[in-house]
Amino acid sequence: MKQSLLLILFLSGFGKGFSQKTNSYPYQNEKLPVEARVKDLLGRMSLNEKILQMLHIHDIKDVDVFKGNSYGCVVNTGLTAEEARDVYGKSQKYLKENTRWGIPVLTCTEALHGVYQGNCTIYPQAIAQGSTFNPDLVNRMVQFVAKDLKAMNIKQVLSPDLDIARELRWGRVEETFGEDPFLNGLMGVTYVKNMQANNIVCTPKHFLAHGTPMGGLNLASVSGGERELRSIYMQPFEKVIKEAQPLSIMNSYNSYDGLPVAASSYYLTDLLRKELGFKGYVYSDWSSIEFLNTFHKIASSKAEAAKMAVEAGIDLEAESNCFSELEQLVQEKKLDVKYIDQAVSRILYVKFVSGLFDKPVNENIDIKAVIHSKESVDLAKEIADESIVLLKNNNSILPLSSAKYKSIALIGPNADQFQPGDYSWSRRTTNGITPLQGLNKAVGNNITINYAKGCDAWSQNKEGFQEAISAIKKSDIAVLVVGTESGTFTDNKNVTAGEGYDLSDIKLPGVQEDLIKEIKAIGKPIIVVLVSGKPLAMPWVKDNADAVLVQWYGGEQQGNSLADVLFGKVNPSGKLNVSFPQSVGHLPCYYNYLPSDKGYYKKPGSIDKPGRDYVYGNPDALWSFGHGLSYTTFDYLDATVSKENVKENDVITIDVKIKNTGNVDGKEVVQLYVRDLASSVATPIKQLKGFNKVLVKAGETKTVRLTLPISELFLYNQQMKRVVEPGEFELQIGTSSEDIKIVKKITVI
Repeated sequence: MKQSLLLILFLSGFGKGFSQKTNSYPYQNEKLPVEARVKDLLGRMSLNEKILQMLHIHDIKDVDVFKGNSYGCVVNTGLTAEEARDVYGKSQKYLKENTRWGIPVLTCTEALHGVYQGNCTIYPQAIAQGSTFNPDLVNRMVQFVAKDLKAMNIKQVLSPDLDIARELRWGRVEETFGEDPFLNGLMGVTYVKNMQANNIVCTPKHFLAHGTPMGGLNLASVSGGERELRSIYMQPFEKVIKEAQPLSIMNSYNSYDGLPVAASSYYLTDLLRKELGFKGYVYSDWSSIEFLNTFHKIASSKAEAAKMAVEAGIDLEAESNCFSELEQLVQEKKLDVKYIDQAVSRILYVKFVSGLFDKPVNENIDIKAVIHSKESVDLAKEIADESIVLLKNNNSILPLSSAKYKSIALIGPNADQFQPGDYSWSRRTTNGITPLQGLNKAVGNNITINYAKGCDAWSQNKEGFQEAISAIKKSDIAVLVVGTESGTFTDNKNVTAGEGYDLSDIKLPGVQEDLIKEIKAIGKPIIVVLVSGKPLAMPWVKDNADAVLVQWYGGEQQGNSLADVLFGKVNPSGKLNVSFPQSVGHLPCYYNYLPSDKGYYKKPGSIDKPGRDYVYGNPDALWSFGHGLSYTTFDYLDATVSKENVKENDVITIDVKIKNTGNVDGKEVVQLYVRDLASSVATPIKQLKGFNKVLVKAGETKTVRLTLPISELFLYNQQMKRVVEPGEFELQIGTSSEDIKIVKKITVI
């Protein structure tokens, strides 16, 4: 009788803390199909055990937090790499040996540009990765990051960010690969495919349309229609889901067209799963479920918010605690238990397919032999080298040489500050190379560096101006390093970019432009370097600086990389992945606008002579997508298209012959844009559909191949059907979206 009772209690969900060490159940047999293992385990779990799989533990420090229960995910980005290895390794061992079913936990972290755990390599921020136009660099970075993650027993990364950066006041522009759906999708596929090939679960974010918040304010609503949603915001996710099969997706905070994504079964089930074919689990952005009640005001309580979210298709809740209400909702028959089973099945599926149940943990691995290796630091430098964009170079003032300049005034708030960007574990100067450190190393005793901060990056304080003026007066040339500051989770004092730090104006924050003007007035050459998480409006700088570079956030090697570019050891090859506007009034500013969206009258005005469309200006970008100069020059000689009359299922090639006509080797990004010359709905004036970055030696002629699947010429027609319409298309080949060198035509039949 006693034995029968114990068996009943065991099977009915009691007995927390019981160790299930035997391999007597089907779910423990790794030879069975994953679906069969999920079904078997799910059928053994109590309702409470299921719901715990839908919860997330934050800031875990030891195994005591589990109390004999298994959860869905855990995270603590405040741990060092060594601490993470120990805490997560012990957690997995505890859960397998001291919980009823031995269900392991998904250990998470951020990894936009390196692992967000102390002492790991800090690579250039995502926006800088995008400006390399070199997916292979992202692939190589991922290989190192995956090794780090495995050494730390981390199974899941909340990356990459696939948002489209169309609202430049938004503080999170830096987390994205840029403004273009094709580029972002290609970089995203590279990241996810190679990370998951290393058995690390990726969580692309933020589904959907998160990058264009109203007024640039983080979490704000996004306005738009179905065609814009599908043609722009959905494209990177569609490409990544279909080509890389991510095992997790993070929903976005925002509402789109008035409907909060976290409560939308249309977005999270119909679109994400049924249409795009996503098969993993949806991880809620932190507190986004609670926000249905407290922020969006569409749920009257935590319980109602939980019901909305789980029915919409969110499977696991992070940070907030609304899902703790689910058990009572089921018991009161206010929620069908099928939604719980559905969510838990997806989470278990990911845990099985990623090997959590079957692979041993790393308990004694030598972390120092893995993380922050020389090879990873060298790669961080290489990415930084290729990410720097040369925007202007009057009279080839760059590169600098010690023969011409014996002293340099290095000025600006970012001249001696490490700026890695948001989602970094440190921004202390001890963890990265500043421009001052990089220049001192590069010039040695050959050139005198006269450093002055001049001002900070945010306030109206001009007390440092005089020191900066003194520095340029005793120097031959000035290099001004200006821009924004992004914080970290624990260090966010006086920051002007990053998550939750949005700008109402996108000119240089504080008095930085005033500082540049004061230095320019001395009459010596000036080079302006923008270290920033986003484009800023700098028309005066464009008109008055002798040279302008943008470095974005260049990772821990930013100072060495900048020095090598300034002195010509590295030939800049970055291209703008986000357009620069003339002012905040010129927003939105992106290259792939509709034909009607940059004015009709084409009579630009000025302060002295008013005109039309803008009375006192023109609607053009300051610098457009794809722009980026080199220390050499390239001639585009010819292009050959493999087929001119094409069908939707065809794939054509375009062979472009270019010549390096300068005196130094250089890398060029050959860009392919497509324009639909007549379509049933309005389509952009051009859309990036291919690019190839190649090294061309001085004097060399090289043929560069671009590939174009004709299916990429799709649009969503008046019936909202995805189609490739017959007709003529222009193939525009060039060095930027505004500098088209060769135009060819094809006809879809």
